[in-house]
Amino acid sequence: MPSPQAPELLPIGIVTISDRAFAGTYEDKGGPGIVAALQDFLAVPWRPEMRIVPDEQAQIEAVLKELADQAGCSLILTTGGTGPAPRDVTPEATLAVADRVMPGFGELMRMASLKDVPTAILSRQEAVLRGQSLIINLPGKPSAIRTCLDAVFPAVPYCLDLIGGYRLETNPATCVAFRPKS
Repeated sequence: MPSPQAPELLPIGIVTISDRAFAGTYEDKGGPGIVAALQDFLAVPWRPEMRIVPDEQAQIEAVLKELADQAGCSLILTTGGTGPAPRDVTPEATLAVADRVMPGFGELMRMASLKDVPTAILSRQEAVLRGQSLIINLPGKPSAIRTCLDAVFPAVPYCLDLIGGYRLETNPATCVAFRPKS
């Protein structure tokens, strides 16, 4: 599938899922943590499409659909709501909007995180495809976000190539993307 004509600045969806950040009683650190990692990784002009939503499945689903279907984000990264607490519904919302599930992303993120904390097994991160978009759930803590993105981001550009998303180029000093030799 050919990549769509890329805009001047590639839109990348960044969704913070947190009741407290949505209410303004807590400073969002997850969204800025994702932005910081992407600034290190990407060698193409891009712009964040930032959203903050509460831990409500219907609202999470709506924002994921909007970013994939209207905003044209080939990559959407969420932060928060992936644990076992009753209000942690990010994985359920992500799966509800999915065309296909990409289980290797969650498996690798948990394996990478287990090197730092034994509670990584409690994480329920998912990655899915919706049309020409890849949606990846990340934890809420900035250091854990970076651990997870360090592990999986080398596969993201090629995944986007395969689904017809925008072509992402990475900075080889910080992230060597894998693409098969043609």
